[in-house]
Amino acid sequence: MSTIPVTVLTGYLGAGKTTLLNRILSEDHGRRYAVIVNEFGEIGIDGELIVGADEEVFEMNNGCVCCTVRGDLIRVVQGLMKRQASAERGFDAIIVETTGLADPGPVAQTFFVDDEVRAKTRLDSVTTVADARHILQTLDDSAQAREQIAFADQIILNKTDLADDASLRAIEARLSRMNPLARIHRSVKGDVPLDAIIGRGGFDLDRIVELEPQFLNPPHGEAGHVHGPDCDHDHDHDHDHAHENGARGHAHGDDIKGLSLRLQRPVDGAKVSRWLSDLLAAQGQDILRAKGILDVKGEPRRLVFQAVHMMLDGDFQRPWGPGDTRESRMVFIGRNLDADALEAGFRACAA
Repeated sequence: MSTIPVTVLTGYLGAGKTTLLNRILSEDHGRRYAVIVNEFGEIGIDGELIVGADEEVFEMNNGCVCCTVRGDLIRVVQGLMKRQASAERGFDAIIVETTGLADPGPVAQTFFVDDEVRAKTRLDSVTTVADARHILQTLDDSAQAREQIAFADQIILNKTDLADDASLRAIEARLSRMNPLARIHRSVKGDVPLDAIIGRGGFDLDRIVELEPQFLNPPHGEAGHVHGPDCDHDHDHDHDHAHENGARGHAHGDDIKGLSLRLQRPVDGAKVSRWLSDLLAAQGQDILRAKGILDVKGEPRRLVFQAVHMMLDGDFQRPWGPGDTRESRMVFIGRNLDADALEAGFRACAA
């Protein structure tokens, strides 16, 4: 049986998650979704607001998403898988809508830590909806909102009709500094094309490189940009200083930042595996997400990895092509990132 893709839909209170979810469920796309709603409080309301007669909505109440709710989520998903096996017509995907006050990290981890869930599902995307009118103030005031941005592989910047273009550019610049991995889509009432956000495989290692070959290299001039062989920058060493942009704070003082590293020599597979495992064991609570493409000495294929807190997942992907620049790149998103220590640890993995 093929694995079922899962989209985690998150975003702060009032951002427009339920509006987007209703669009996903009501459009004529021919797919059927199972929906899991993570409510806050004893009495579920969001489930009553979700349209779609064919969809079943599973509620997890008292939904401050933490370890206890992760256990609830595992049980709900396991139950869905059993029903899927016996149903005449099952569902094509699962959508988990979190409460606006939730940290999506434990939800994302669920699809890495439980063997049964991992065998039958795959985390396709963490999609964060942000309210363009209020997001800057919300980021200043709410740690949860910053976590939601940090975990996203894509951000729906909603209610863009309520902000001018200069404000939208400033918002997008701040979001990109916090999370250089996430693609940003502008929308009004969640009107982003669904094929642009559903089934993209933002968390799927099998597809990530093919979908976003430049995911570790933001556009030139933006925070986190790393120098490639075609740039005019004059430097003769085997790494760059992209981390100085990625780690640098800005006027709003976000505690979550993105940091990018590059090494233009092959790495030792055993060394880099040990370094990443030790790093996540020691600092996993502060390293919210990490992704990388590594050139391992003696290996013709790319090693692609990603991490969610202390959960590390990696696999060798397609071979390096004749036109590819063989180098190792990685991005960390988190708090209290020590750029110099991370770069030193990465460089020590060189073969």
